[in-house]
Amino acid sequence: MNISQHIPANIKRVSRSIGYFLWIGTPEDLHGVSLILRARLTPKQCGALAFAALQTLDQDIASDVVNAALARDVGSPIAPLFNHMDEAAFWADMAEPEELDAYCLASFNRMAPARQAAFLGYVQGRAAA
Repeated sequence: MNISQHIPANIKRVSRSIGYFLWIGTPEDLHGVSLILRARLTPKQCGALAFAALQTLDQDIASDVVNAALARDVGSPIAPLFNHMDEAAFWADMAEPEELDAYCLASFNRMAPARQAAFLGYVQGRAAA
């Protein structure tokens, strides 16, 4: 009996992605690995993986890693792959509340008055539903 036949496909994909990153990845590729982990693992699985990795580090380094991870700044939305709404939703899933507020207000303020009114009607209609 081969145990690898019983490993769920999502875990196999994560394992390969981590292996490829460790073998030939660059620091710029780390964001892609994070996206794969988020898409393929549960929060509990990601936490267990992070815990295990942090346990291998000296306390000062582990603390620096945790602080860097918690201070994430996803930056501005990038050019859309499929359409603007898909990219905005993808970016918003990773953004901090302060970033969401800033981009929402700035975007609203740059809309023409008719678009602002339509947007408010849409948002208020959703709130009533």
